[in-house]
Amino acid sequence: MSSARINRLFLEGARQAANVEVIAVASREQSRADEFARATGIERAHGSYEALLADPQVDALYIPLPNSLHIEWTVRALQAGKHVLCEKPLSRRASDVERAYEIADRHERLLMEAFMYRHHPQTSRLVALVKEGAVGRLRLVRAAFSFNAPDPADVRLKAELDGGALMDVGCYCVSGARLLAGEPLRVAAEQTLGGDGVDVVFTGLMQFQDDVVAHFDAGLALAMRDELEVVGEDGSLFLDDPWHCRDPVIELHGRDGVQRIEVERANSYALEAENFSDAIAGVQAPLLGREDAVGQARAIEALYEAAGSATTVTL
Repeated sequence: MSSARINRLFLEGARQAANVEVIAVASREQSRADEFARATGIERAHGSYEALLADPQVDALYIPLPNSLHIEWTVRALQAGKHVLCEKPLSRRASDVERAYEIADRHERLLMEAFMYRHHPQTSRLVALVKEGAVGRLRLVRAAFSFNAPDPADVRLKAELDGGALMDVGCYCVSGARLLAGEPLRVAAEQTLGGDGVDVVFTGLMQFQDDVVAHFDAGLALAMRDELEVVGEDGSLFLDDPWHCRDPVIELHGRDGVQRIEVERANSYALEAENFSDAIAGVQAPLLGREDAVGQARAIEALYEAAGSATTVTL
């Protein structure tokens, strides 16, 4: 749904998935849909999102629309009988995510939030290393994800479209910390505004159970950075490419020096599409379900509240 740039990354992955067939694309204009379909070799082009929802041969939709439209079109797609893979973040409000999953359950459709990095073997290996005690007792998670978006017309700089650094790239940092430490107990945050009133720099601090702390920074007005560090009492793990996973290597820093743990290369989008399709078919459970999506939205909501009020927010 839409001709967004991220579609090309998803299409590359989906076409590597044995259980996925991409048959249609929709845009708000027929000419734009036709152009995108020709350029990407998609069979059918629809000149409206409504037409895509009415296509009887479409079983499931990938929704990469601007953030503010995620819930609206996810709900409409579910009500039209389609399964939905919605690009992250599903919403900045936990109540919206709860409502979307209630509708999915009511219509017996699958809804999954699209955090592609979660499907990569590098992420699985990281989680396994922490559980195996590679760093000893977990104490700290540090994450960063940023780039510079100087074009004022960029949708990520638009408040009405739920833009901002936390929604675009910071959500990965939040997701990574939650994956390793569980759900936060309380959060604090600071933000710098830009664009037409969105956060272009966002820093967050999250306290978890067992005295685990996570801190992160995200930006749309910073140099390009993406990294994740997991620190325990006996060592640390460092990922220089935790989110895109193009160069999957984990560095284990311990008393005996640094060990490079190389992970097999894989297309995160292909693995995401395969899991989504298998979950629809009942072959395996969806990697990311309702509980994770609601937890993610609840954390984002609390972080924005903390940044706006300059107070610590308890979840």
